Amino acid sequence: MDEHVIRLGGKKRSTFMEQVRQLLPDGGNLNLCLTCGACSSGCPATGLEGMDPRKFLRMAALGMDEEILSSNWVWMCTQCQRCIYVCPMKIDIPRLVYNARASWPREKRPKGILGSCDMALRNASCSAMGASPEDFQFVVGDVLEEYRDAQPEFADMQAPIDKVGAEFILNQNSREPVTEPDEMVPLWKILHLAGADWTYGSKGWGGENYCMFLGDNEAWRHITATAAKQADELGCKVFLNTE
Repeated sequence: MDEHVIRLGGKKRSTFMEQVRQLLPDGGNLNLCLTCGACSSGCPATGLEGMDPRKFLRMAALGMDEEILSSNWVWMCTQCQRCIYVCPMKIDIPRLVYNARASWPREKRPKGILGSCDMALRNASCSAMGASPEDFQFVVGDVLEEYRDAQPEFADMQAPIDKVGAEFILNQNSREPVTEPDEMVPLWKILHLAGADWTYGSKGWGGENYCMFLGDNEAWRHITATAAKQADELGCKVFLNTE
């Protein structure tokens, strides 16, 4: 029976136990946690790999670092933050998951997320699909012209890129201009009918940020900073994150 006994404590210092303490709101106390399971009730990843947010947090609090770092469940969390919203203690479990991801050797993190992050770092668009600013400008212009011709009621519709002084700057899921360009048009129509003053930026327009999901702080910062810099250079007032 001894092989089924989980032994806690020992001489090893727990990294995650200290992180749990730091994640508690001011005055928070883990002893007040009743393991109510509210965090798990609305979690899309509950049950996957035999894990859920409640169990993950308790394992961290008990110093079970080795088990946490060997679980693939950390890559199944969507970072949606529903668990924080319903938690009576408002514990930031997604931050703990992010820290666990960042503890993995970079080359051992999921290949799909890793490849998408690295692709975004290689182009000024920050597009996980590898679409360059020139590619994006061509596709947007081509699709816009097609819909203006086909639908006279939208003959004056605009889809500007790098418009200086626009009130809104938008990003764009880069899969759409690459594989489903028509999917960009409904949003253009809404903005047109609303009379919005908007623009895309030619740099940093890729809306998905796989580097965040990879747990790579520096790469995440680069992607975000590229988009923010483009907005500042164009003098836009509001950044609309369509993702």
